[in-house]
Amino acid sequence: MDIATYFTPGHEDELRGLYAYPENLSQPWMRVNFVSSIDGCVSVDGVSHGLGTPADKSVFGILRELCDVVVVGAGTARAENYGGVQISDAARARRKAGGLAPVPQILVVSAHASIDPESRLLRDTEIPPILVVGSAADSAAISALRSAGAQVEVTDSPNVSSGDIDRALSARKLRRVLCEGGPSLFGQLIEDNAVDELCITTSPQLVGSKVGRISLSPNAMPTSMHPAHILGDSDGTILTRWVRQQPRR
Repeated sequence: MDIATYFTPGHEDELRGLYAYPENLSQPWMRVNFVSSIDGCVSVDGVSHGLGTPADKSVFGILRELCDVVVVGAGTARAENYGGVQISDAARARRKAGGLAPVPQILVVSAHASIDPESRLLRDTEIPPILVVGSAADSAAISALRSAGAQVEVTDSPNVSSGDIDRALSARKLRRVLCEGGPSLFGQLIEDNAVDELCITTSPQLVGSKVGRISLSPNAMPTSMHPAHILGDSDGTILTRWVRQQPRR
């Protein structure tokens, strides 16, 4: 089959098979998803939507359909105006048949609890989000978020570590994890040796600008990965799935 065929109607089940999580997970599997331009830009005018293509949109929806939880940093949640995950009736039925909840939950990482209680994240959602915040976060902000319905987890330190995220997920048995960024959160996960998989779309555009790369961290943590698959669409979009060579535990 020509790889471009995957992105024509009727082949969605094959895409779901290609992006299926490992079976019988006993702990969270951290899948990270990003889109970037050919020259490495992660956004256009501050948001990733300017890099989107039909194939990327298809895979984005499938990744959300397959996961238990979407993990995102507070900065990305604000910049992209996140609300709750939207799932079609057909996708809900497939999730239920696969033993998943009808809709994935969202977990937001925010050391300072810097989320507006009136934002779409709290108001436009079926399931209250989980917020993992640092111990120095403002108590009034935490109280307001809890009053708005958020499940707020406060860590033992001012920062939120990858271990804190993992513990919040494990406590709720949310094992099929989809991290949608941003670059600082992804960089932290790499530095903490916490990434199991990366799905990345290369959008067929040159963008320029001073926009940074998809991961940012103070220190390097080289991690060997191998390609699970490489797909291409007729418009030049390239979609790859990279899985780490050795399990992280």
